[in-house]
Amino acid sequence: MNSIKTKLRNFKLAGICNSIDERLTYAKQKSLSYSEFLEIILEDENNNRKDNSYRKRQAKAKLPAHKTIEDFDFTFQPSINQKIINDCLTCNFIREKRNIVFIGNPGTGKTHLSIAIAIKALIKGFKVLFTSVSEMLHNLNAAKADNSYFQKVNFYLAPDLLILDELGFKKLPNYSADDFFEIISKRYEHASVIITTNKSFEQWNDIFADLVLSSAILDRIVHYSEIIKINGQSFRSKNLKKGGDFS
Repeated sequence: MNSIKTKLRNFKLAGICNSIDERLTYAKQKSLSYSEFLEIILEDENNNRKDNSYRKRQAKAKLPAHKTIEDFDFTFQPSINQKIINDCLTCNFIREKRNIVFIGNPGTGKTHLSIAIAIKALIKGFKVLFTSVSEMLHNLNAAKADNSYFQKVNFYLAPDLLILDELGFKKLPNYSADDFFEIISKRYEHASVIITTNKSFEQWNDIFADLVLSSAILDRIVHYSEIIKINGQSFRSKNLKKGGDFS
């Protein structure tokens, strides 16, 4: 058996290697045929590879928290159409290379919903990356100093779903419009973006210094996007009134 397990590891069949002892016992107890036994151990290998793939993609996604849709209180935010959110959770928008824009005041659940969609996307096998807008723009600008700019651009182009959190929460530097447009324009009709923002579209000119690029960014985002506006109160103020944890 040790020799068999060594060969399984050499062939990178860790799923079979980890379950072979239990599966042999089960096969004897149930008098399984060779084909039935083979099907079971191949399923073990398949499940193991899926689990490993999920863990790797989850680590690369850099989600700031684990927030599921089951944890979201829709009764506190009645302005949200739950059917639309459920449609987003199917991740068809990723297959169709469409975008989602969450617009609402701080604390209304935009980031929570984005993370919940991201988790569903990871489960369905998609590659996801979560970043704040300010962090992405800082990284892109810093990459210009060591000639790794295009490598960093490709980093943000690679995932099937890119989540850009907190657009408009911080004042962006003058170079930001160029770099933001670089990412949005190259992902346009090729891969999906989720943007969370506390600014209405009419206020986006206040976010970016370059009005022409601001209009071009807005045009590409809105063209293939589901716009979800949240008009409710802050979950943080709700928890604060209850004396609870509002982190």
